[in-house]
Amino acid sequence: MLRSAQDVQPVLRWMQTELGADKVTCHKAVKLSGGAIQENWRLELQITGGRYDGEQLWVLRTDAPSAVAVSSSRVQEFTLLQAVCGQDVPVPQPICVCTDSSVLGRPFFLMTAVSGQAQGRKLVRDPKLKTTGPGLVAQLGEIMARIHKITPQDEHAQRYELSGLPGYNDSAAVFQIAQMRTALDQLGSAHPVLEYGLNWLEDNLSEWEGTGETVLCHRDFRTGNFLVEDGLCTALLDWEFAGWSDRHEDIGWLCARCWRFGNTHLAVGGLGPFSAFRQAYERISGQLLNVTAIGFWQVMAEIRWAVIALQQAARNRSGQEMSLELALSGYLVPEMEVNMLTLIDEITTGNWQDLDS
Repeated sequence: MLRSAQDVQPVLRWMQTELGADKVTCHKAVKLSGGAIQENWRLELQITGGRYDGEQLWVLRTDAPSAVAVSSSRVQEFTLLQAVCGQDVPVPQPICVCTDSSVLGRPFFLMTAVSGQAQGRKLVRDPKLKTTGPGLVAQLGEIMARIHKITPQDEHAQRYELSGLPGYNDSAAVFQIAQMRTALDQLGSAHPVLEYGLNWLEDNLSEWEGTGETVLCHRDFRTGNFLVEDGLCTALLDWEFAGWSDRHEDIGWLCARCWRFGNTHLAVGGLGPFSAFRQAYERISGQLLNVTAIGFWQVMAEIRWAVIALQQAARNRSGQEMSLELALSGYLVPEMEVNMLTLIDEITTGNWQDLDS
């Protein structure tokens, strides 16, 4: 387990063998901010000999001391990065993965560090956003469309054995409702507002289930999980929730009000208008979007983030991982409940106009 820069020595010895290097030196190891579910360390390396000879700036990614059950393993996430890397999807280049628990105590992988800003509150307050926003969300639409071109039957998916990723038998909507109900039951506390939202979604399944083929979804594609530099996305991060789903789930998550960081008038992550995103997405994917279905997936997004926030608070209370960030997550739930109830009211009364821009 990494607790300080000194703990990286076993990793360097493993890297030397794995990469065929004569020597691997770490000049600096810094734990990166964020990463409530996974842990990331930025390593400034000097590698002598082998394929990666020279100075390297890499990120070591491993599990946090406690984790969310639906999160993929580091091996699965590494494989995903390999799979999408060649599909014109901007991601950090995956370097190598270690499953030997004697090295660090748990699996980890190494990937290239990518420049850019990821903090949502800074991105939505960029003075240049009025100019760069439409182009940025159009690029996000193109990136998401390329991911969604990968299907379970796709040769690319079979080559990287992606069939083992989380998926569903009936419909993505039914599967997600069941997942959220199970997660709430496991928390051991009552959350009637979230249960009401799930009941409403179930009562209206005919409006949003079965709206498209099964595709590879990132399932955490949102402001805060991609890097932006000079108005362009340089890398899409945090693939631990990826799985097979309905394409509209990813879009509803990106456009959820909880991920706009105060820029409520800009539907796509608080960064730009939905029209720019939609045009780019449909052009690359060749698929027309069901905008009505996206509204229901927005409701699900508020519920899902509320459940994750409750799970994070529970991790702190368990004593497995004491963290102020995790502890405060539970206090975000009322905000998601208000967003959810407001969306339900707008959709029910015909006043939902979130994606009209």
